[in-house]
Amino acid sequence: MKRICLILIALAAFASPALAEKFDPARWDAEISKIEARDAKTPPAKEGVVFIGSSSIRMWDLPKYFPDQPVVNHGFGGSHLEDSVHYADRLVTPLKPYAVVVYAGDNDISHGYKPERVRDDFLKFVAKVHETLPETKIIYIAVKPSLSRWNLVDKVRETNRLIAAECEKGDLLTFIDIDEPMLGEDGKPRKELFKNDGLHMTDAGYQIWTKAVQPAIAK
Repeated sequence: MKRICLILIALAAFASPALAEKFDPARWDAEISKIEARDAKTPPAKEGVVFIGSSSIRMWDLPKYFPDQPVVNHGFGGSHLEDSVHYADRLVTPLKPYAVVVYAGDNDISHGYKPERVRDDFLKFVAKVHETLPETKIIYIAVKPSLSRWNLVDKVRETNRLIAAECEKGDLLTFIDIDEPMLGEDGKPRKELFKNDGLHMTDAGYQIWTKAVQPAIAK
């Protein structure tokens, strides 16, 4: 009986990536150290706008799209929202930004996190930033609809709905909905907005994001 129970537990873990693997934020320590070393060599603007989150942030050529604004790119890899919470005191608060733009939650949902958990991690991020910088604006870009993760769209939209509801409660919180602008007439993600992997964006995708974010970060 004991052997059967162990087999069942192993099968359950295999079927659910979120249960099979525990994601330790410390896995990003080397990456965060590289960002800090880069900042030490070329100090970024303070009291500007910090962009933080996963690869959609990291791959965003911010100087190209926001040429006249003090923007800082602190995105890292395939991170989760909880990772941005963990490293906020190293990547956000030291720069004392007047605004923070966050994009994370995409990988969280892909790894089996429930929408409620992503919402809760967003609230933890807000609390951590506002503990030190109570007047800083926090702008959350909705989890995007993508070709490669279209099977998760219902969870994506529920996550966005929960976070949008939280943003409506605070004057310093803004939710940027990029779902509809990224869809075609067939209601599916527009292919020209994505690279070959169906997940990361082309310049056309970033143009949509820039247009949506620009008014929110303007002083």
